[in-house]
Amino acid sequence: MRFVGFRDGRRVRVGVLTGGDRVAPLAEVGEFYEDLPGWSARARELADSAAGVGGVAGELALGELEAAPAVPDAARVVCVGLNYRAHAAEGGFPIPETPAIFGRWTASLAVDGTPVPVPPDEAGLDWEVELAAVVGTSLRCADEETALAGVFGYATFNDLSARRAQRLTAQWTLGKNSDHSGPIGPIVTADEVGDPADGLRLVTRVNGEVVQDGDTKDMIFSVGRVLAHLSRTMTLRPGDVVATGTPAGVGHARTPVWFLRPGDVVEVEIDRLGAVRNPIVAWPED
Repeated sequence: MRFVGFRDGRRVRVGVLTGGDRVAPLAEVGEFYEDLPGWSARARELADSAAGVGGVAGELALGELEAAPAVPDAARVVCVGLNYRAHAAEGGFPIPETPAIFGRWTASLAVDGTPVPVPPDEAGLDWEVELAAVVGTSLRCADEETALAGVFGYATFNDLSARRAQRLTAQWTLGKNSDHSGPIGPIVTADEVGDPADGLRLVTRVNGEVVQDGDTKDMIFSVGRVLAHLSRTMTLRPGDVVATGTPAGVGHARTPVWFLRPGDVVEVEIDRLGAVRNPIVAWPED
C-alpha cells in the first residue's frame, strides 16, 4: 500500500492510494501514527474494495489535493552520513566504524513538485538520493532483526544539501535544513518493498541526466543496524523518519564541482518506491 499526506485546512491528513490518481482519506496524521495497525487494516479494506468495484465512497482526486509529507510534526528526522562505500571513497573518507548521525527538522520536508530555493550565500544545492525508513512501532534497545521488522514503510528522499553552511562547523545541521530541502515521496509499506539489503536501485537525474546510480547493497550499515544503533540512545516512535544515506555521485565530489542552480530540475527515484521531482529556484527577495 502507498500512503500520502495532504492538507485539509490547517491539518495534514493521511490517505491511501486506491488507484493511480485516487486517494481514500483515513485520518489526521497524528491520529494515523497513534494507531498504525488499525488504520493500516482500514486502508487495506478500502484498497481491496476500490479494486473490486472501481472506487469507494469519499475518494478524492490526487491531483486536486494540496500534497504534504505524511509525517507528523513531532517526528524526528534522523539522517545517516557516509553510509555507502563508494560515496565514502569519493569524498576521501575511511569507512566509518559507526553510523554518522545528524538531524533534520520536519519543517525542512517537502513533497514532489515543491520549488526548492537556493540560500543566498550558497553557490547552489547538492543532490543526495536516499532511502527513507519510516518507523512503525516503538523501538528501544532493539536488535537488528527487531528493528528491521519495526519499519512501517519506505519512501524516496532527497537530502538536498547547502554545502557552504554544512562545512562551517563540524556539525552538519545548518546545511541540512535549508527551506524545502527534504523532498519525500509517498510511503510504501515494508511488505511491498522487502529487505533493502537485497538491493534497491537509487537514481538521481539533473535536467534529465543521470548523476547518481547506486544500489542499497552498497550500504555500510543496513537499515536494521542503523535503527538498532539509534534505539540504544533514543526510543524511536511511530512516524520517525530515518534517511539512510546516499550513494556515490554527489555534486561536491566532482571536478569541477557541480551544484543545482535556479532553473535546474532534480529527480530522485528508487525501485518500488517511485520518483520525486523538484525545480530549483532563486531565494525569494521579499
